[in-house]
Amino acid sequence: MTTTGHTRIQTRFAACAAEGRAALVTFVTAGDPDHQTATAILHALPGAGADIIELGVPFTDPMADGIPIQLAGQRALKAGQTLAKTLAMVEGFRKAGHDTPIVLMGYYNPIYVYGVERFLQDARAAGVDGLIVVDLPPEEDVELCLPALAAGVNFIRLATPTTDDRRLPKVLQNTSGFVYYVSMTGITGGTIASYDAVGEAVARIKRHTDLPVAVGFGVKTAEDAEAIARGADGVVVGSALVERVRASLDGEGRATEKTVSAVTSLVAELAAGIRRVAKAA
Repeated sequence: MTTTGHTRIQTRFAACAAEGRAALVTFVTAGDPDHQTATAILHALPGAGADIIELGVPFTDPMADGIPIQLAGQRALKAGQTLAKTLAMVEGFRKAGHDTPIVLMGYYNPIYVYGVERFLQDARAAGVDGLIVVDLPPEEDVELCLPALAAGVNFIRLATPTTDDRRLPKVLQNTSGFVYYVSMTGITGGTIASYDAVGEAVARIKRHTDLPVAVGFGVKTAEDAEAIARGADGVVVGSALVERVRASLDGEGRATEKTVSAVTSLVAELAAGIRRVAKAA
């Protein structure tokens, strides 16, 4: 496995492990429902209990996202969000003194158009810690994964229920930061069918790597988070949070005084659910 040295992501997972608990990884879409409100949400997430933040890069043609995240991306694009503005959000977050790790999650096209070398230089300077690019398989590592690692940016790979033991070593080969286990086949926002099956899958992945394993797709409530945290190193929540944004908007799709707190209140509930596992351990 290629490494990037000691990163904020590694430091944060180690700190959570020292507390005897999983990390809470929260996903929000950059620019949703507008740049100002999305920035306020981003800055509020650490205080609400987020250990790591996945910041979704809006894209016109998402292939792995369910309806809530698709709509979030559409709202952001309509409001004028760009990859450059997303990097500026991260830069502002760092200038405000936040050290919470940030992972940009999205698709290769916006990065390709931006220019890989320029993007990695700007992302690193802004304070981006990692990337999840769902449409670049391991066979295409030379495109972005290896340059990212060389630039000191973690490249986080997805493993799924269909990633068998023959495929898994290839998936893990250049993965760094953590492994993101997708709890189900299909798109974001579904429902987890079996917590036991997820736990078994995490254990199987751990037999192949020393990296932390975070589980996402289908985690919606504090009870879900608590159940997943019993076997995983991290719990990822996305669709439920962007749905909180949508539900808080006014009749014309604009942010209200409730938008930021609608997100942070759920983050606090999820964090409490995860910490219940540590207290029970």
